[in-house]
Amino acid sequence: MIRLTISLLGALALSAQAAYPDKPVRLIVPLSAGGGMDTVTRAVATPLSEKLGQTVVVDNRAGGGGAIGAELTKEAPKDGHTLLMASATFVIHPLLYPARYVPTRDYAAITQVTRQPYVLMVHPGIPAKNVRELVAYTKANPNKVNYASAGQGSLIHLTTELFKVRTGADMNHIPYKGMGGAYIDMLSGRIQAAFPSIISVLPHLKTGKLRALAVSSAQRAATLPDIPSLQEAGVPNIDVSNWYGLFAPAGTPRPVIDRIHREVVDILKTADMQKRMAGDGADGVGNTPAEFAAYVKAESARWAEVIKKSSIKAD
Repeated sequence: MIRLTISLLGALALSAQAAYPDKPVRLIVPLSAGGGMDTVTRAVATPLSEKLGQTVVVDNRAGGGGAIGAELTKEAPKDGHTLLMASATFVIHPLLYPARYVPTRDYAAITQVTRQPYVLMVHPGIPAKNVRELVAYTKANPNKVNYASAGQGSLIHLTTELFKVRTGADMNHIPYKGMGGAYIDMLSGRIQAAFPSIISVLPHLKTGKLRALAVSSAQRAATLPDIPSLQEAGVPNIDVSNWYGLFAPAGTPRPVIDRIHREVVDILKTADMQKRMAGDGADGVGNTPAEFAAYVKAESARWAEVIKKSSIKAD
């Protein structure tokens, strides 16, 4: 009887996998259309539609710092027909604001799609040619170095605070609503340092109007091969990248998760997708569901520690 039950459950699981999907798949993007996440999601959705044999509809649900889209996904049927593309904000938001979701509890991780390192850059008026010199300069000139972020609690903010925790650098936080205004102020010298995405500041680095000191990932970035990583520059235990990743509601059948994972990883390996990501200064990842779940758990623990040590409060 027990063997019969196990066989029946296995047959049902295979049946569910074979039948999936039996209707269009909704892929929720918790931000407005036109941004980086939206662009990557649509680049994945088109070939995924072909592989699944059903239309993958990108559904932009902006609001609440990404919480609205995350909560819609959490409450959706657990059948793989509603997915979520999320970023590091998905993990950070519940650490700072009241939220009706827990990333490590309410979602099934499918795969990390991209990673995009940041670059530590300074205005040329700062007499620092490397990370050690920058840290020394900030300590010798307390309260004189301002750094920009994309807003209170943003990943750029937390990355810089992690850098301060690891090095003891003395820098003042100046939050902006996005990095557009920050670049204007940095080019004028009103802001002296920042950790923006590589692709967004590459033109200014090429002209010498800004200076790159290190990238935030553990390895050097292909876009800036001559710039060391922070770890190479002597800052221990820092490996930070913005990332996009795919999730389903917790409880989605494992055969369905495995099917989506397999198809997305195949898409990430294509020359067209690799070219698209390289153009955005990003790398494809395509790790396993277990690896991605462990990464999300570690990210949550790390940023909770930084928020506590730096006494960061929601704005």
